Amino acid sequence: MLALPALLAVAFLLVPLLGVLARTPWHELGAHLTAPGSLTALKLSLVVSSCALGLSLLLGVPLAWLLARVPFRGKALVRSLVLLPMVLPPTVGGVALLLGFGRRGLLGPWLEDWFGIVLPFHTAGAVVAAAFVSMPFLVISLEGTLAALHTRYEEAAASLGAGPWRVFRTVTLPMVAPGLAAGAALTWARALGEFGATITFAGNLPGTTQTLPLQVYLLLQNDPGAATSVSLLLLLVALAVLVALRGRWTGAVPARDSRARRVRSERTPAEPAGAEDPTGVEGSDTPAHETQPPGALGAGRRREPGAAALDARLTGFTELVLAAPGGTTLAVVGPNGAGKTTLLRALLGLPTQATAARLRLGGADLADAPPHRRDTAWVPQEPALFPHLSALANTAYGPRAHGVPRAEALRAAQEWLDRLGVGHLAHRRPTQLSGGQAGRVALARALAARPRLLLLDEPLAALDQTTRGRVRHVLRRHLDAFDGVCLIVTHDPVEAVSLADRVVVLVDGRLVQDASPAEVARHPRSPWVARMLGANAWPGTATADGLRTEGGARVVAAEPLPPGTDALAVIAPQAVALYRERPAGSPRNVWPGTVRELTAVGGRLRVLVTSAGAPDLIAEITPAAAAELGLRDGAAVFTGVKATEVALVAR
Repeated sequence: MLALPALLAVAFLLVPLLGVLARTPWHELGAHLTAPGSLTALKLSLVVSSCALGLSLLLGVPLAWLLARVPFRGKALVRSLVLLPMVLPPTVGGVALLLGFGRRGLLGPWLEDWFGIVLPFHTAGAVVAAAFVSMPFLVISLEGTLAALHTRYEEAAASLGAGPWRVFRTVTLPMVAPGLAAGAALTWARALGEFGATITFAGNLPGTTQTLPLQVYLLLQNDPGAATSVSLLLLLVALAVLVALRGRWTGAVPARDSRARRVRSERTPAEPAGAEDPTGVEGSDTPAHETQPPGALGAGRRREPGAAALDARLTGFTELVLAAPGGTTLAVVGPNGAGKTTLLRALLGLPTQATAARLRLGGADLADAPPHRRDTAWVPQEPALFPHLSALANTAYGPRAHGVPRAEALRAAQEWLDRLGVGHLAHRRPTQLSGGQAGRVALARALAARPRLLLLDEPLAALDQTTRGRVRHVLRRHLDAFDGVCLIVTHDPVEAVSLADRVVVLVDGRLVQDASPAEVARHPRSPWVARMLGANAWPGTATADGLRTEGGARVVAAEPLPPGTDALAVIAPQAVALYRERPAGSPRNVWPGTVRELTAVGGRLRVLVTSAGAPDLIAEITPAAAAELGLRDGAAVFTGVKATEVALVAR
């Protein structure tokens, strides 16, 4: 049903083009195109369109940036003004230009009196008319590309020590280059073909404002064959621009680029580097007296005692005080939405919602310092590897931004990639890496920067168990010698126990516990942490003999807290006994329930039991015990817990 109207649409667009081809006097084509008038008009068209492109780049790039990145009042109105020349009839646009910049317009007299600039009937007027109608193509294309570019790439670069201009030059500009090139090509092509606004505002003076489209208009009256030949030239130019774009205007990935990625993936680490700096950072954002010597990247580099001590105070949604001497690793845990990532962003000096941080590192007040001046490094949840740089160049980015010589930065980057098991992928681009490989490269990039404050947001989440254990070992060895402060956001209790000196527990943006891993494991103050550690956790209120849960269930404990205390009953799964009949023995806590789920964990089974009179309870038993009890989904059981196995923790 759609094929026929679709074919008619194609024919509707194709027939006029075929008409040009069919009516072109091919035997006279050369003579028409090389005629003096055509050559003069062609040269003028190239000058006007190129100047219009330059003017559009000069004014349109900042405008696109503001529309894409900066919130301000009236943005919708400004965007409408940008789009207006695209929908405005060209002759109306010419009239508007005449009334604005003409000799009797709003600004025309001022331009003529102050600067001696007269635009109407001059080549400069043709440039202004062409820029007026073509600039929207550049602004729209670049705004869309900038809006689609996630700010995490620029934030990651800033966290590694790159200043705003360097971030723009080495990260933003290369990543938006395809959109910028597409917008520039369309702008130039539109300026080359401009007619209505030019003839209305600048006139049709041979050698001054008579461009190719205007000459076609005149030739149609006197020499239709020559007009067709010149029209064919403009048609071929427009077609060449569209072919060169190869779908970039619509965001499609060219097939040739995919092949190029496959070719790059076959390169070996021994591939010689060109003259261009592969790190993408030619200089340093760090003053000369602050740059690190080549040996600064070695594992044995030490700072003065206290040079990396952390003292932070966060207010707003995430409200807490953190203090840690250099050489301390903090594991930040908590449920989703607890404020863990917000904490890291606030410490980095990145924009956050409703949270502000006062930060001191080594006694220096960094509350107002921009991200690139805080001596930090960050691994976000998404690796945020710069897609236009190789894994090696990504890893060397931080050292280069801090002024480390190129050869030393590349050597250290390769060492870190080798340590994390991705050294053989050094010359691959991020699109050629798996999620786990990209995560290891992002970790190598942060570690190679040797910051005072290292912030890791789920750095090992994308790794399989075997690789995770190996990388965790490498990270542990590094942190043992690290004289800065490291914060690791994690949901993995193994990471928290094996890597951290202290565990910081956040719930709803508030600090509920800050203690050693062993203390948190013994006495968790958050139900979420207790469950993360594999224990049952029931919140409630302490009574004379135990605890009453929020649902009204009664729990007896051997060591009760003062009545009325907001508390948590923690019960290890191994302490939960299962019975098919109500037990008559020693358990003081017995609840009837129903088996809802059986899960194998190592050589044991975890059984989820739901009950109408108590919260859900997880028991851990042997497969033999499960077979003896005949457990299955839906089976009726009784759960029993001794009072001595219930630990009450004040919250």
